[in-house]
Amino acid sequence: MKSIKPYSLHLAPSRQQGATLIEILVSVLILSFGLLGMASLQTRALQGNQSSVQRSQAIMLAQFMMDAMRVDRESAKGGSYNTAYVCSPAGFTGITLAQNNMRDWIDSARGTMGVATDTTTCGAITCNDSYICTVRLRWDDSKAGGLSEQVVEIQSRL
Repeated sequence: MKSIKPYSLHLAPSRQQGATLIEILVSVLILSFGLLGMASLQTRALQGNQSSVQRSQAIMLAQFMMDAMRVDRESAKGGSYNTAYVCSPAGFTGITLAQNNMRDWIDSARGTMGVATDTTTCGAITCNDSYICTVRLRWDDSKAGGLSEQVVEIQSRL
């Protein structure tokens, strides 16, 4: 007689033939979050790079103005370069070397660190009686993710 095998509740494991639709959707979702994270990281890196470029430009322009005052030392000692924050080159007539230097300085600052028509990129120069001069540049860095007002200041004796 033929023996009958007892009924078993354990079925033999079946082999999976392919990925299910849910598994594919979950993997696409995880991949898309990763790509969005990478895009956000790239955007922040570009903003930081832009802010760094603006700060470098401000330092170079401040050094430029300090060198220009060293060349025109007598005018600088006489106070021809002293000014409060100036945001437009329109006030400089260009009659003297000091006014030409100031106009070119503000033009360059507005063209390289901001927008040529903005009023947030400004410069100021003060020289005291002991011929110690301070050059300041101020600009808006909020587009690059920084503070709305950044200031670079250098000081030197003429």
